Parts: sequence; C-alpha cells; structure tokens
Amino acid sequence: MPDRLKPLDVSFLYLEELATPMHVGSVAVFEAPRFDYERLVRLIKERIAFVPRFRQRIRWVPGHLANPVWVDDEHFDITYHVRRSALPRPGTAEQLHELVARIHSRRLDRDRPLWEMYLVEGLEREPKGGERFAILTKTHPAMVDGVSAVDILTVVLDPTPEPRETPPDTWRPAPEPSALELVAGAIADSLRRPTEVVNTIRTGLADLRSLTGRAAGAAGELLRVAGWAARPRRHGPLAADTGEQRRYATVRTDLADYRRIRHAHGGTVNDAILATIAGALRAWLMTRGEPVTRQTVVRAMVPVSVRPPSTAGAVGPWGNGVSSYLVDLPVGEPDPVVRLHQVSYRMKWHMETGRAVPADTLARLSGFAPPTLHMLGARVATSLSRRLFNLVVTNVPGPQTPLYAAGARMLEAYPVVPLVAGQAVSIGLTSYDGGVYYGLNADRDAMPDVGVLAQCLSESLAELLETVR
Repeated sequence: MPDRLKPLDVSFLYLEELATPMHVGSVAVFEAPRFDYERLVRLIKERIAFVPRFRQRIRWVPGHLANPVWVDDEHFDITYHVRRSALPRPGTAEQLHELVARIHSRRLDRDRPLWEMYLVEGLEREPKGGERFAILTKTHPAMVDGVSAVDILTVVLDPTPEPRETPPDTWRPAPEPSALELVAGAIADSLRRPTEVVNTIRTGLADLRSLTGRAAGAAGELLRVAGWAARPRRHGPLAADTGEQRRYATVRTDLADYRRIRHAHGGTVNDAILATIAGALRAWLMTRGEPVTRQTVVRAMVPVSVRPPSTAGAVGPWGNGVSSYLVDLPVGEPDPVVRLHQVSYRMKWHMETGRAVPADTLARLSGFAPPTLHMLGARVATSLSRRLFNLVVTNVPGPQTPLYAAGARMLEAYPVVPLVAGQAVSIGLTSYDGGVYYGLNADRDAMPDVGVLAQCLSESLAELLETVR
C-alpha cells in the first residue's frame, strides 16, 4: 500500500487557501559560466532518484475515510516542474524580487508532484563580477518530512566544483491503486490503529471519550503556554487581510558582523539577529507614523530546531524536532544594546522555562481527528495564530563553505517563508558561506513598502555595529 500522509503534513493542505499558499521556497544566486536550462534539467534527471517523493503526487481517499496517500505520477514530466525565465534588461535585484513575488503568489497544482523550480537568466552583473543566474524553488511542506529531510535544491548542490557521480536511474512508476484499494487500505489502517479512529458506527461515544482524553493530554501542553500568550500586542501595519498577491525583498549581511556583536555584548548570534529585526521594525513603524513607546513590542513566532541530547553530533532522520518560541521583540527600546540584552534575556528565559509549543504536540493533537474534523481544527489554528503572534521569523543555519551546481558556485541563498493568514510579512534567514541572507515575503497590498523594511534591517545592523567599534 502507498505511504499515507502524516497528520502534520495533511494539516498544511487543509490550512492552504488561495490567499495563503503554504509552499516554502528559496532564491539561490550563482555565478554563470557554462550553465543553461538543458544542463539544469539534466542535473535534476540525474539526481531526482535521491528524492523519490518528488515524482509522487497526492491521491485522496474516497469519502475522506483516511489521510491521502502518495502515489507515483505515471505522467511525470520533468520539464513541467523545471522551468525557465529571463529578466528584462538590466536584470536588477528589484526585477528578480518581482518575479519571485509573482511565482510565489500562485498555489502549486495538487494534481502533480508539489514542487517547481525555475532557472532565471539575465541577472545584472555586480561590479567586478561576471554573469549570474538564479534558481528559484517552490516546494509544499508536505513533501519534506522533518528538519533533516532532503529538498530538491539540496540534491542539485555539490561541495566541490566537480559534480559527484550518480548511479543510473531505474525508476518505473508503480501502478496507481484503485478507489476500492484505497478504501480497503483505509479500513485496514483503522483496524491496526483502533484507538486513533473515531468510528461513530461501531464504537460510538466510548471511542469519542477515548479520543477526547488523548487529545486533552496534548492540549494540556498547549494550555501551559496559553496563559502567557493569550494577550499579545497587536500593531496595525503587521495585521492584514491577506490577499493573493505578494511582494518580496532581500537583504545580504555578513555572519562575521553578528559574531562581533555577540563577542562584544554576549548572547548568541541568533540573539543579535533578532535584535537587528527588532530595531528594523522599530524604524519601519516610525516611517509609517505609528505610535512607538518604550512598552511597544512585536510578538514573533521563532521556530527553533531541537534534537534530543543523545543525538548531538550524530547524523540521522530525527523527525520534526522543532519548537516554536513566542518572543516579544522590544521594538520600543531606542538603545540598540539594551534591545539586544532584552532579546537575549527573553530567549534564555524561554529555553530555561520550556515555554514553547512543540511541533510534535500539534502533530499528535491533529493526528487523533479524522480528516473531516482535522480540516476544521486546522482552520481554528489559523484563527488562533492571528491572536498569538504578529509575524514569523525563521533562521536556518547552512554550510559555511561554498556549494556548487554543475560547477557553478552558489553566491547567495535567500528563503521564501509563507505568510500566515491575517499577517502582512514573514521574515526568513539563511546563513551560508559567511553570509546571512534575509528574505522578506509580504502581502502586496498591506506592505507596498517592504523595501523600506529591508533597508531598515541594514541600518539596524549598522547601528548595532557602531556600538562595538
């Protein structure tokens, strides 16, 4: 029987609407010698066997009797997923940002494997630099299971200019199960896991009470956080009726700068990054004429990858080891050093007190509900998120050595983080090869000035650096 989607993965599908597509993405900029569309397609063909999920699509079970399953796409066409685009002259960063925004405004086709990749040619040369191109990716989170999972861009990249050898691809699509087989598989799964299924016909209220008790155990972990998180401060510009169109902006900074700040003032590199964001939000709010007092905070959800202590330094698929901290960013504090110390204190307090919402708690809670109820629960979670936090900030550490795609060196790597319903902007960061790269994904109507926020990030970092010189 085909693999069945896990509850957390299905939740991403149910959360998704036209205005809030849940796909994540990346914008990787490369130097351009000897690289073209045919070379990229050939590279994907050679490497896609490393990510078999990327040749599978979702098949729903009749009557929603169980979570959907992954089936091989018998009509898989790599040229549908790997696409080509070119920027008009002069190929500025702003033109690239506009293309990224348009691409990420569209939801992925659910009748096909849930990913796309774009080769973008015609990027403007940098001073004293050569030609450049970009690779954009767009992947549904249901495709990538866990923090250690492999994405399509990852298999394209090599640690040296010389591409690694790959074995021949012998893939043949498995026959797709019939509707009857899908129903039979759903029934078989129900029999194997009877305590996780609410079968109103056979077991009625007894099973419902069992379900409620198990869900309450997971909910109790959430309630532990709720007392502190129930009354977040809201700020008009960051709250929005999210539309279907996006704007995108990027900021390139140096990892060494954050390390200098950490060395001078203590804390962590992540603390310095969050303090930089707090200062940028402060300046951006003031450009809009918003009232900013010393008590003003912006609450950010900050996902943090965590692994069991026993796995430290090991390599393996440790699953969704992610906790999300709700951090009040002190945007009202005018002194950048005090702002940094406040962020450091709050992050340390979160880690020591365990005030986080673990991803596996959410997964367990949703896993006990049949898909029809799960859809409702996902929508409730979306509504709740509008009250709990103002924006999402993700920070993913990457390798500090160069990576290559068929010999072309990757110069920059920016993330594209999806927008939560009711919010105007999300901020993603990737550290790579000595740089820290910000990607700002914003609602087109709510944040016409996302470029101003990007400039404020650069100025906020410069303000912190002035304190260590």
